[in-house]
Amino acid sequence: MKISLAHNPTMANTGSLDAAIEQLLNVEKQMRLGGDVAGTRKAVTDILQLCFEARAWKTLNDQIVVLSKRRGQLKQAVTAMVQQAMQYIDETPDVETRIELIKTLNSVSAGKIYVEIERARLIKKLAKIKEEQGLIAEAADLMQEIAVETFGAMAKTEKIAFILEQVRLCLDRQDYVRAQILSRKISPRVFDADASKEKKKPKEGDNVVEEPPADIPSLLELKQIYYELMIRYYSHNNDYIEICRCYKAIYEIPSVKENPAKWIPILRKICWYLVLSPHDPMQSSLLNSTLEDKNLSEIPNFKLLLKQLVTMEVIQWTTLWDTYKNEFENEKASGNSLGEKAAEDLRQRIIEHNILVVSKYYARITLKRLAELLCLSVQEAEKHLSDMVVSKALVAKIDRPMGIVCFQIAKDSNDILNSWAANLEKLLDLVEKSCHQIHKETMVHKAALKV
Repeated sequence: MKISLAHNPTMANTGSLDAAIEQLLNVEKQMRLGGDVAGTRKAVTDILQLCFEARAWKTLNDQIVVLSKRRGQLKQAVTAMVQQAMQYIDETPDVETRIELIKTLNSVSAGKIYVEIERARLIKKLAKIKEEQGLIAEAADLMQEIAVETFGAMAKTEKIAFILEQVRLCLDRQDYVRAQILSRKISPRVFDADASKEKKKPKEGDNVVEEPPADIPSLLELKQIYYELMIRYYSHNNDYIEICRCYKAIYEIPSVKENPAKWIPILRKICWYLVLSPHDPMQSSLLNSTLEDKNLSEIPNFKLLLKQLVTMEVIQWTTLWDTYKNEFENEKASGNSLGEKAAEDLRQRIIEHNILVVSKYYARITLKRLAELLCLSVQEAEKHLSDMVVSKALVAKIDRPMGIVCFQIAKDSNDILNSWAANLEKLLDLVEKSCHQIHKETMVHKAALKV
């Protein structure tokens, strides 16, 4: 026989709170033992409501623990209780009370798969409080306890937002190794999913995915946050080509590309980081694709800068720096990471470009002449050339006693033999064609003489 839960909600005002709770606990016990899911859920939420209305926060925490530990407590009742109590977190009078309530709910939901999403949200709230108190390391440690990628019922956007928060806290505490590990849990391809496609209806037996909270950003907003965090990560070791790729991804977001006030600063950064990136196939590919962008005509100075890099001509560093120094300083003043190190790297990239240009035009050149072309001393020119050879960006040999640089690639015996065979074949073809032409002319003249 089921017991009705009809009770007076104002019982706490007319009588003792403890008496009201005791009466509801008896009701909850009978409902629980009777296997009445709806009745048990109603009883536990009513107990929490009474404590909340009476602002008895300590009693609320105690009742949450007591109810969760009762023998044979139903999963549905625990879930309802945790969800109900989570609504009271923002109503707490002070931070200490809020932390205590969150910790109580966290301990109740620990190890229970059916409230794993609620526990993740609780940890996120607690980490935010710790961060506001200046305890960044503690907040980061709290967030790392949760692995949301294993939660089947959590919405995709909420998972991504949670992992990005983990990455951000690791970057704030300068834990770059862990930040990289966490960032790899997110595949960049997930941001390219077509959100306009209708969601598939879950089949019978599949986990029902919960709707994300209202404060969770959209997928495209999360994409921008992701790449901004990755820019922070790559900036700590000056990985310019990866920073450029991140800005390129942000530049492709529709909301950015449709607004000139947003895409012009991004395109400027793309150009700067392309120039700062070491010369390699990826840099060359990005450079050419950026030059083909019609929007680049809106910033002609940067278009000219990129064109100089693809043109096989020596760039005068002093002229270039005088022209772009103000642009460089303005970029640094706008909160970008460009600074003294970037200025040194920019000069280094120009020198490398000039050495590559010289290697295209000269098979052999004296060190003195090379230094003159690079506007450097002989020692500096030799050092930069040696660095490029060591990094395998260039093939060259230096005869230091003679002071001559040779850019020719050393060939092994097989290459020499193949080259000789090919040249000999060309020579024989030429001789054969010449003989044919001579024979043809001879026959024509003989025919003319006979006539």
